[in-house]
Amino acid sequence: MRKVIGIGETVYDIVFKSGQPTAAVPGGSTFNSMISIGRCGIPADFLSEFGDDVVGSIIKDFMQANGVDPGYVNILPVKTPLSLAFLDENNDASYTFYRDPAGERPDFIYPEINPGDVVLFGSFYALNPDCRPLVKRFLETAKANGAILYYDVNFRPSHVKDLGNIGNAIWENFALADVVRGSNEDFRTLFGIDDASEVFKEKISPYCSNLICTYGAAPLKVIDAQGLSLECPVEPIQTVSTIGAGDNFNAGFIYGLIKNGIDREMLRQGLSAEAWKSLVECAQSFSACCCQSSFNYITPEFAASHRL
Repeated sequence: MRKVIGIGETVYDIVFKSGQPTAAVPGGSTFNSMISIGRCGIPADFLSEFGDDVVGSIIKDFMQANGVDPGYVNILPVKTPLSLAFLDENNDASYTFYRDPAGERPDFIYPEINPGDVVLFGSFYALNPDCRPLVKRFLETAKANGAILYYDVNFRPSHVKDLGNIGNAIWENFALADVVRGSNEDFRTLFGIDDASEVFKEKISPYCSNLICTYGAAPLKVIDAQGLSLECPVEPIQTVSTIGAGDNFNAGFIYGLIKNGIDREMLRQGLSAEAWKSLVECAQSFSACCCQSSFNYITPEFAASHRL
């Protein structure tokens, strides 16, 4: 079976509601996606790093229990990063992070990468100058080996101050990616524009052929280089927590790629509107499942009904 390889940050999330802690779970943007993918029985490898401490051991055990191989994680002599997530009255989260400086990072050991495998990367981890050389080297290797590269922009306003330090990383990521997924808020923060068509024409299309732009509860848009422009509605749901909503959208989309047998050449040639709708439906169902629980991933019950 094709496998999924993620690369990104790992943290331990402590979730607060009305000033009181309500949950404590392993997290991180790509991490959340990989747990959902692993729960569906898809081979899942994760390149990351966390501390040589009790929290790190909890996370490693959690990965193993959910079908994600922890053998490609670098264990560092630091404390594992913590994330405090504060839910508001709409169950949307704001975050405060606590992390030790990682110091010199060892290079990653890569799993075997084959044509048709899918690589998930994104967030500030994919831009961070401290680990950018390691990330870029891995992504270039994956692309050369024929994997599909899925880039989740996920750029938070708190990182605007870092824009002057990331160099060409954002454009390099666009050029490496086969699919770019971002929210209108991501693109507004980065470029001052949030219209999907304008973002694609001015910022994405010179580098990547496929864009998914989400607008929260409003319809999302899919645009590709073959002229397709598709609007997909978002079904309203009662949310418990929006932590992991976008991460599980990514997991569901990747699940759809593998379930439907879509490879990189098919993405380059252009998918039909029906194929895109099927992928988006998978993505939205994973996201909705996550949002209706207090955890960062799809539930074991949902995963059991979607095992490949």
